[in-house]
This record gives sequence, C-alpha cells and structure tokens, in this order.
Amino acid sequence: MGSFSFSSGNGAQVVRLPLHVLGLVATRLIPRSKDLWVFGSAVGVGEGAWALWHVAVAHGERAVWLTGSQRDADAARSAGIRFAPKRSLRGFWLTARARVVVITHGAGDVNRYATSGAFLVQLWHGIPLKRLGLDSPVTARAPLPLPGLARLLAYAYARTQRRIRLLPAASHLVRGRLESAFGLGHDRIVVTGEPRVDVLSAGPTESEARAVVESLVGSVAGARLVLYAPTWRDGDRDPAVPTAAEWTAIRVGLEEAGAVLVIRSHPLGAGDYVPPSGDDRIRLLGADLLPDVTPVLPAFEVLVTDYSSLVFDTALIPLPVVYFAPDEEKYAAERGFYGRYRDVAGLDVARDWRGVMQQLDQVLGAESEYARRVERAKELSRRVHAFRDGRNAERVYRAIRRGLDASRSTRGRQ
Repeated sequence: MGSFSFSSGNGAQVVRLPLHVLGLVATRLIPRSKDLWVFGSAVGVGEGAWALWHVAVAHGERAVWLTGSQRDADAARSAGIRFAPKRSLRGFWLTARARVVVITHGAGDVNRYATSGAFLVQLWHGIPLKRLGLDSPVTARAPLPLPGLARLLAYAYARTQRRIRLLPAASHLVRGRLESAFGLGHDRIVVTGEPRVDVLSAGPTESEARAVVESLVGSVAGARLVLYAPTWRDGDRDPAVPTAAEWTAIRVGLEEAGAVLVIRSHPLGAGDYVPPSGDDRIRLLGADLLPDVTPVLPAFEVLVTDYSSLVFDTALIPLPVVYFAPDEEKYAAERGFYGRYRDVAGLDVARDWRGVMQQLDQVLGAESEYARRVERAKELSRRVHAFRDGRNAERVYRAIRRGLDASRSTRGRQ
C-alpha cells in the first residue's frame, strides 16, 4: 500500500508553513523574467507538460524542466533538454524568476515555495470521474482531530488554487467539473482539449506501442494485451487486490482467452498487487518502469478499471472497458462522483474478479460484445472530448500567450 495519504500530505504542508511564508516574501522581491518558462510533472518528463513543452520550444520560448529525482534527471538528459533539480536553490530561483510555470499535479511539480506571482498553468492529469479538490472531503482531511483544522486546510487549499491562471478542459462538460473542484472562475478554465492526450491522435501505432510495452514487461508472444488500472484509495486498503485463489482463477482465465493482464497500479498504490512469481500471464507495468502510460495505450485491446480517468483517455482510441467496482457504494459515499457512476460504467459492473473474468471472456471471445463496448467508448468520447485532432497543446499555448498579453495590457493601464 502507498504510504501517502491526504492527511499525511496535509500534515507535511502544515509543518512547512514557515517555508511557504518565506517563499511568498521572496517572490515579492525577486522580479520575474519576461520570457522564462519552467515545466514540471509529478510523473517526470511526460504528461501534458511534455506535450506543451514541445510547442512552447518550437515557438522560441526559453524553457527549463524541473526534475524531482535522478530518474527524472536522466530522462531530461536523454531528451537533450535543459533541466535543474526543483528542490535545489537553482530550482527555487528558476521557479521564482519564471514568467510561466507549467504543472500537471500540484505546485510540488516545480519548487512549491516560488510559484506566487507567476502565470501558473495547471494542466491536470485526467478528466475527473471521482470528485476531487474542493468537491472531495478527502482533500482537506486533517492529520489531527483538532477543531476547525479541516476547514482551515480547505481554505488554504482554495487560496492556493487561486494562483492558477489557466487550466485547460477537454470539453464544456469537464469545464464545469474543474471550475467546481478548483474554485476557479469561468475565465481561468478554457476548453482547448488536454495536451496529455494529443499523443493518442498522432502518436505510436498499435505495433509500436506493443513493442514499448514488451520491452518493459517482457515478450507476450502475440497474446492479447489487457490493461488493468486500479484507482488509488486515498491511502486506504484496496478491496480489489486478488486473494491467492483469485490469482489462480485469473491466470486460468487468461490462458483460455490467450491474453496477458498488464497491471498498472497507481503510483501511490505501488506494491498492492503482487501476482504469484513465475506467472507469465500477469505482468506489472508500474510508474517505475513507465512514468507516463498514455503513449502506449494503443497497445491494449481491453481496459479493466474501477474509477480511473483512463476510461476517458482510452475512449479516444477507442477501447472496450470492463468496469470493476467492488466498493462502489462506499467509494460513492466517501469520495463521490461527478454525475452517476453508472452513467459512465453502465449496468454491467463487475463486483469481484470472477465477474471480471466472465466479462473479459465475453469481450475477447465474441465480436458482437467487443463491438458493443467499443461503441460505448465512442459515445463516451463524444460526451467528454471537444477536440480529437492532436492539437490541444497548440490551443493551450495560444491561450497562454493571450493571457500574458492581457496581463501586460492590464499592468500598462495601471
């Protein structure tokens, strides 16, 4: 189980409060550059920040990637881009000097103490199905049961999000969810499409994506690839982790279907899923092997998931989905969804691994069932994606430039 939880994360932020104050003072004194852009992402060199990086650099912007680990630094070095450690003094200075700061998860993607005053672009990392931010009670979960602490954390979170100057949305439907979750006005959230999924419109072919997957998990000898992507349970136990008997049943079902199950655990839930050793029908593709899974999604024939935003990403391909939600009622009560879960998942949601394998057998074994679920994915894509042309990053870049021009005009009139 991942060690992080919202309560522990919030506790860490309370401890760091003096550093946040010092950073706020420093950014009031340090002048921001006219042309420097800094980028960062919790997954490393990838996600929407990487797509926007290419567009920004192509337009002549001076860009630096801020890394959070040696792995990230190695990836940046391999890509031949300028980079610096985000937690270093140089990382603080670059973030404090940058005119534009681009993130995909939170301020910790760059140097979290130096974002105040920048044109902060929050790309986010998926269309929300489960409630997030201000809409979710777990966001302000207090580390200690002190009166009023949760309300104080919610207030601090809302104030932090107000620093965001631009947040792209995949569609007007998604725009409404993001406005609510981040507490931002209509002018801050623009319908441009998500840069992170541009690669699904103009990226690797199925064979190229399969080659990448096999280079990481080993040869699958022509087997059909099924992706399982469970959602992180906010630090709680994942009820979908198979028992020993279920692992055996999964392997038998995969053999009969001629398939290989590739498990993509959430980075914060890494280690929850440990299949029997030597089982070549089940492979692990964690973030340690592949930080950004989006480019290889075309390698798979079916997605199995519960509440992951990958259902919206794979709808662009489109992939059939087997929905697996053993804790649907509990999750709905504690975390909540935008709309009704069944409006996305349909009525045939599996509640245990036996149900998953039965549905998977139907999807892989009957062309009519495969086609029916593909049509469901296409319909979902039409509902949530306004653009499917692979040019989302370009639209976001133009929106940033318009925002910068408007800021200069406002300052000029003052």
